[in-house]
Amino acid sequence: MRKIILILLLPIQLLAQPFSKSEIARWEKQAKNVTIIRDHYGVPHIYGKSDADAVFGLLYAQCEDDFPRVEMNYLEKLGRTAEVYGESGLYSDLLNRIIISQADSKKDYKNAPDWLKKLCNAFADAVNYYLYKHPEKKPALLTRFEPWFPFMWTDGSIGAISTADIAPSEFRSFYSGETPTAFLPKANDPEADLKLTGSNGFAFSPKITESGNAILYINPHVTFYFRPEVHMVSEEGLNAYGAVTWGQFFIYQGFNEHCGWMHTSSYVDAADSYIEKITKSSKGWQYEYNGQQKPVKEEKIKLAYLSGAVKAQKEFKALYTHHGPIMTKRNDQWLSVKADNRLYNGLLQCWQRTKAKGLEDFKKTLDLKGNISNNTVYADAAGNIAYWHGNRVPDRDTSYDWSKPVDGSIAATEWKGYHSIDQTLHIINPVNGWLQNCNATPYTVAGPNSPKKENYPVYMAPDGENFRGINAVRVLGETKTYNLEKVIAAGYDRRLAAFEVLVPALLNAYEKKADFPDSLNGLLAIPMMILKNWDYRSSEISVATTLAIEWAQRLLPAMLQVKIVEDEEADQVDKFRYYAQTAPARDLLYPMLATLRDLENRFGRWEVSWGNINRFQRISPDIDNKFDDSKESIPVPFASSAWGALPSYSSRVFPGTQKRYGVHGNSFICAVEFGKKIKAKSLLAGGNSGNPASPHFFDQSIMYSKGAFKTVLFYKEDVEKNVERKYQPGEAP
Repeated sequence: MRKIILILLLPIQLLAQPFSKSEIARWEKQAKNVTIIRDHYGVPHIYGKSDADAVFGLLYAQCEDDFPRVEMNYLEKLGRTAEVYGESGLYSDLLNRIIISQADSKKDYKNAPDWLKKLCNAFADAVNYYLYKHPEKKPALLTRFEPWFPFMWTDGSIGAISTADIAPSEFRSFYSGETPTAFLPKANDPEADLKLTGSNGFAFSPKITESGNAILYINPHVTFYFRPEVHMVSEEGLNAYGAVTWGQFFIYQGFNEHCGWMHTSSYVDAADSYIEKITKSSKGWQYEYNGQQKPVKEEKIKLAYLSGAVKAQKEFKALYTHHGPIMTKRNDQWLSVKADNRLYNGLLQCWQRTKAKGLEDFKKTLDLKGNISNNTVYADAAGNIAYWHGNRVPDRDTSYDWSKPVDGSIAATEWKGYHSIDQTLHIINPVNGWLQNCNATPYTVAGPNSPKKENYPVYMAPDGENFRGINAVRVLGETKTYNLEKVIAAGYDRRLAAFEVLVPALLNAYEKKADFPDSLNGLLAIPMMILKNWDYRSSEISVATTLAIEWAQRLLPAMLQVKIVEDEEADQVDKFRYYAQTAPARDLLYPMLATLRDLENRFGRWEVSWGNINRFQRISPDIDNKFDDSKESIPVPFASSAWGALPSYSSRVFPGTQKRYGVHGNSFICAVEFGKKIKAKSLLAGGNSGNPASPHFFDQSIMYSKGAFKTVLFYKEDVEKNVERKYQPGEAP
C-alpha cells in the first residue's frame, strides 16, 4: 500500500511511458514530409506531401503556439480537469465522462478507414513528437496523446455538448446529493446573453458584389485565444485556410479555393429530456417503458482530483435508460437526456468539408448529418450562397412540446430517425443576394425573402430574435453593392440596437418624473441630455456608451426573467421591449443613479468615455486571463453582442480592477472573395501565439481595436515573399 501511495505522489512526468526508438524514428521520417512557413504575423502555413503530413505539421505548430490550450481541451473531453484544478472540476468531469463514451471513441478509431486512421495517427504523433523534442515543456497531466482522442471531440464548436434543458447546477445537485437548487431555465440565466456563444455569418452573391464574385464574412464570437489562424496544404488536394480549435486537426471555420463555410451556434432542438418512471425493487433500479419494467443500466465512474498536494478519488454511480443518462430529478421527476454529443460522422464531416469543391460536394458532407450544434453560412467560386439551419435534426411527433421534458415511458415520444437535409430549414441563392445569421431566428436570414415559419415544425427552429439579427438585416439592406472593404464595414457597424428600445424608455421615465423625488432630478439632467443626443453607436470617445451599458447591465437580470405569457419563453428582443414598456419609472431611474455613483467611486467622475474603461489587455499566457489596471492596455470602441453589436466585444470588471477588460467576442474574423483567385482579409484577437516571449503574442492588438485587417496569404508565391521562418517539425529555431 505504501508503494502505491508513493507512486501516486511522484511527479506525473516520471510515470510517463517513454517514447520508443521506433516511434521517434517514425516521427522524424514524417517530419521530413512537412514544411512549416511562418509569415510575419506568425500564421503557420503547413505544406505536406499527404493530408496526414499536413495534419502532423498542423498539430506540431499548434503545440509550438500554445500547448497548454491543446492539452486542456483534451483534459476536458477525457473528464480529467479535476486532477489539475482540484475538486471544483469534478462535476464537469463527470458530465463529460457520462456524455462522451471513451469506449465508443476507441471503437470508432479501430473501425475507421485507413485514410482517417492516418489523420488520427498523425494528430497523436505530432503532439508526442513535440513533447519529445521539448522536454522543458511540462504537461499539466497528459504526457502521451492517443490517436482515438479526436473521436471524443467531433465538433469544433465552443458549445458542442447539449444537455437539452437541464442546467449544470441540476446535474451537480443530483450526483452530489446536495439539496437541489430551484430550477432556473437556461434562458433566464442572468448571464445568458453575455456567455461565450454566438457568431455572425454573412454571404453575398455575385448579383450584389462589384466584382461579380461571391463573398463570405466569417465572424465567430468566442473566448479570446480559443482558436488560432492556420493554413493547411497537401499534395492530395487539401488547401484550406481559417481558424482551428486548439487540438483539432481540421479547419473549423474557413475556406478553400472553391468554397467557404462559417458556423454559428444553433438553437435547433437536437437534444431532448425525458421523464423517466424509475423505481427500486429487489432487482435494483428499473424504469417503465411501454407497460413493462426495464433495468436501469448502472455504471461506476471513478474520478481522481487534486486535494492539496495529493490525489484523491471519488466514485459515482451513473444511471442510464435507453434514452441516455439520468441527469437530474426535478419536481420529483427523473429526467434523462437523449443527445448525439459525439459522432463518428461528425469527425468525417469536419474533415471532408475542408476539401469540398463546390455546392454539390458540400451538400454531400451535410448528408453525413454530423454537425450537432451549428448552422452553416456558405459561399463558393461558382457564385452560390446558402444557409442551413442546423444539420442533424431528429424527426419527431409534432403533437408534443419538445421544448419541455416529454414522457419517456411511451414509444410515441421516440425519435423517428433524422430529417433529410432537404427537409431541414435552408435557403440557397435568395433573390435579395445576401444571407445573414447572428444566432437568431432563421426567418429573417434573407430579410423578406427568408423561409416561412409555417412551413417547418417548431422544434426545427425555436430560435428567437436578437438585437444583432435586427441590426444585421438593417445594415445589409443599406448597401446596394459590396466589395471586401464594404463587407468588413458592414460587419463592423457599431449601432447598439438594444438601446434604441431601452434609452427612449429611460428618457420617457425621466421626463414624466413619476415616483421620483425632485431633489434627484438635477443629478440626472446632464446624463439624460447626453443619452438624448446619442446616435446609439459605440465609440472610444462616447460617454453615452459608458452610461448606457453600465446602466443596462443593472437591468439585465430583471429583463431576462420577464414572462410575457406564463410558461412560455420569449426571445431577448420581446423581453427587452416588454420591460421597457412596463417597468415603473423608478426601476429605470434608480439604476442610473447607482451607475453614476459607481462610476464616480471607480474613476472620480461619472463622465467617463467608453474607451477609457473598455480595454484590451494580454499580460499572461494563462488560460484564465489576468488583468491589471496599472499595466498597459488598449482602448476598444466595440461593445457586447448582447446589446446588438455586430463586432462583439464582451468586457467586464475583474477582481482588483476598476476598468473593464474584454474576454470574448470577435476572435478570428475574415472576409473572403471567391473568383479565379482567392482574395481575403483577416484579423485575429491579440495574436497567434500563447507564448509571451513571442512577437506574435499580442501583435494584432492595435489592429484588432481598430478593425484594421491584414491581407491573407493564400498562394505559396505570396507566402514565400513574407517568410519569417521556414522549417520542418523538430528543427530548432
